Amino acid sequence: MDRKTAENRAGELRPILERYSYEYYVLDNPSISDYDYDRLLHELLDIETEFPDLATENSPTRRVGGMALNTFAPVRHEVQMGSLQDVFDTADIAAFDARVRETVADPVYIVEPKIDGLSVSLEYRDGAFWRGSTRGDGVTGEDVSENLKTVGSIPMTLTEKLPFLEVRGEVYMPRASFDRVVARQLENEEEPFKNPRNAAAGSLRQKDSRVTAQRGLDIFIFNIQQIEGKTLTGHKQSLDYLAALGFKVIPSYKAFTDISDAIAEIGRIGENRYDFPFDIDGAVIKVDDFTEREQLGATAKFPRWAVAFKYPPEEKPTTLREIEIRVGRTGALTPTAVFEPITLAGTTVSRAVLHNQDFINEKGIAIGDTIVVRKAGDIIPEVVSVAFHQPGAPVYRISSVCPSCGSIAEREEGEAVLRCVNMACPAQVARNLVHFASRDAMDIDGLGPAIVHQLLESGLVHSAADLYTLEKEPLAALERMGEKSAQNLLEALERSKSRDLSRLLFALGIPGIGQRSAQLLAQRFGSMDGVLAATAEEIAGIDGYGGIMAQSVADFFALGQNRALIERFRSLGLNMLCETAPAADTLAGKTFVLTGTLPSLTRSEAKEMIEAAGGKVSGSVSKKTDYVVAGEEAGGKLTKAQSLGVAVIDEAGLRELLEP
Repeated sequence: MDRKTAENRAGELRPILERYSYEYYVLDNPSISDYDYDRLLHELLDIETEFPDLATENSPTRRVGGMALNTFAPVRHEVQMGSLQDVFDTADIAAFDARVRETVADPVYIVEPKIDGLSVSLEYRDGAFWRGSTRGDGVTGEDVSENLKTVGSIPMTLTEKLPFLEVRGEVYMPRASFDRVVARQLENEEEPFKNPRNAAAGSLRQKDSRVTAQRGLDIFIFNIQQIEGKTLTGHKQSLDYLAALGFKVIPSYKAFTDISDAIAEIGRIGENRYDFPFDIDGAVIKVDDFTEREQLGATAKFPRWAVAFKYPPEEKPTTLREIEIRVGRTGALTPTAVFEPITLAGTTVSRAVLHNQDFINEKGIAIGDTIVVRKAGDIIPEVVSVAFHQPGAPVYRISSVCPSCGSIAEREEGEAVLRCVNMACPAQVARNLVHFASRDAMDIDGLGPAIVHQLLESGLVHSAADLYTLEKEPLAALERMGEKSAQNLLEALERSKSRDLSRLLFALGIPGIGQRSAQLLAQRFGSMDGVLAATAEEIAGIDGYGGIMAQSVADFFALGQNRALIERFRSLGLNMLCETAPAADTLAGKTFVLTGTLPSLTRSEAKEMIEAAGGKVSGSVSKKTDYVVAGEEAGGKLTKAQSLGVAVIDEAGLRELLEP
C-alpha cells in the first residue's frame, strides 16, 4: 500500500471505529461483531505501524495502550474539583432541604447514584480530546491522558466541535473486570486489589498504558466544569447534552420537586445498589438549576447546593456451622468461620477470618451461635458480633495440635497466634514454596499453588532447593503440564537464579522479615556470607530493625537445616550477592501517617517509598508524628493532625521530601 492510499484508508477507518466504540462502550448495542471490530482496528494499526507519521494523537489504536511514562506531569485545575458534604440519615437530608428553601423557593432536585471510583477531569479543544487528569487534592492533579485513552467509553472526538469543554467523571472498575483482574493476580501469586476502587486507582496510574488497557476500566461523566460555545441552565439539561455529545453519563438520574420523593429515591437506590454491575458508595442529591446554585454558594469546604448520602454497611445474621484452621507458611494457625451462606453486598458469602484466639474470646464465639456478618468496605466478610449464644456452649478454643501434621502448636510471648513448630509440616512447606516463587520473591513465572501441590504430591520436590533440580520429562508428565509448560517453568527457574540477594532473603520466609527488611539486610552485609556471619547485635544496628527482628534473623540462620538449604542454593548456582545500592536516607528519623486517597500512589506504595528513604510510617497521629500525608477524603487523622499542629502535606509535598 502506498502512502497516499494508506492516508485515505486511515482517514476512513478512524471515524468508523469511533462510532463502533460508542455503540459498544456507551450504548451497549454494537452493530458489528467483536471479530469485525478487531479486524478493522488491526488494519488501522498496521497502517500506522508502516507509516508512523500517519498516527494521530487520538487514534482509536491508542485505546490498546502503548506509551510508557516515567512520571505524571502536574495539572492545575482552573475550576477546583471539590468534594461534597457527607450525610448519613434522612433527617440530614431534610435539614439540607430546609437550608436550601431559605434561599430558593421551589427547588428541583436531581438524585443520582454516587459511583465508587476515581474522579478525573477530561478536557476537549475543538471537539477533540486534549487532556485528562486526576482530581488530586482538588486544586492540582496529574496528567494521565495516555491511560485515559485506553478507556473505551471516553470519546476521542465529540459530535459537536465545541471550542473548549471540561467535564468531570468517575473512572471505575466494573465488578466483572475486578473479578477477572483479581483472579489473574491470584493465579500469578500477586497481592490482589482489595476492592474495585483501589483497583481503578492503581490501574489509572500505571506508567505503561498497555497495563491500563488490560484492566477493563470504565467511566461515567457527571458534571460540566467549563464550556465554551454553549449555554446550559441546569444539571439535567447538561447531562442530556453530554449524552448527545457521545459521553457515557451517570445512570438513573431523576428529578424531584418534593424532598420526600427524593428521599424515597435515595432509599430505592440503596436497596438496589448491589444490582448495579459496579460499586456505588452512596447517592447524591443536588439542586438542578445553575442560577440557584450560584445563589446558594458554598462554605469553605463544600457547596451548599448538594450533599452525598452514604449507605451503612449491610449486616446479616447467620448460623456458625464450624471453625476451620488454616496453617500459614510461618506455621500460624488462623481460624476461619464457616457459616450458613448469606447474601451480602450482592454476593454469597459463607466464610470469614476470625484472626486468633483473642478475637474469638473477645466476641465469645461458639459453634452454633447466631453471628452477625458484614462486608468491610463492602468487600471483605467479617464477624461483627454474636447475636445469640447457644446456652451452655463453650467459647471455641483453637487446638494446640497442628491440623496438618499433628505437631504441637505454641503461642510465643508477645504474639496473638499459635504456630506449628514443625518446619517440615506439609501445609507450611506448600505455602513456603508458593511464597518462594511469588512475584516479590524469586518471581518464578508459572509456579503457582496448583503446580506446587502436584510437585509435593508426586515427590519431585521436598524443599525450595529441589525446584532447581527438576527435569523436563517428569515435570511434563504432571497433570495439565505438558512439554511446553514444563520447558517454560524450567526457563523461569533458570532466570530466577540471578535474582538479587534481597529477593532470596525475602523468599526464605524469615519470620517478621518483609521485602523492605530483606533489602536493608542485603544492603548492610552485601552477601549471603556476610548475613550468615552477622550477630543479632550487628543486625539490630540496621536502621528500622529492632531487637525482635534481629533475633529472628539470627535464630533462622542458626538452624543447621537452614544453613544447609543456603549451601544447596549456592551449589545450584543461585546468586548470593547484593547488587542494589543502599537507598538515600532523606527521611531518616521522620515519622509519617497516611490518610485519604492519594492522586497516584496507593497507600502501600507511599509507605514503601517512605521506608525506602529511611522514614517510618505509623497508623496513628501523635505529637511525635512529623508529617501527615493527606489525600482525597482524609478523615479523623487529618483533624487530629491539625489540632496537634502536625505538618500536613499532600502527595506533591511527599515527593519533594523524597528528593535527595
